[in-house]
Amino acid sequence: MPRNNQSANPMARQALDKFKFEVANEIGLGQAYQSGDLGNLTSRQNGTVGGYMTKKMIQLAEQQLANDANLTQQLASSAGQDHRSGATTQKSN
Repeated sequence: MPRNNQSANPMARQALDKFKFEVANEIGLGQAYQSGDLGNLTSRQNGTVGGYMTKKMIQLAEQQLANDANLTQQLASSAGQDHRSGATTQKSN
């Protein structure tokens, strides 16, 4: 199955890259990420960076949802837009 590594917001790419480097530094992999030499890292090490990023982004989203009652309505309406643009809940072959 092909990967979709595109950001939902292309303007966020630079911020996500910065976040990735900060996480890598935090867990002791900063040198490899700064040099761009990720081939010497294990899948587990690289996966740890992505997993930690996901955990932190979910925590942030939960905080925002708890603090803004209108946000759930905005998210629900955007789900309809995603569906109309081709997003689906079914697996593609």
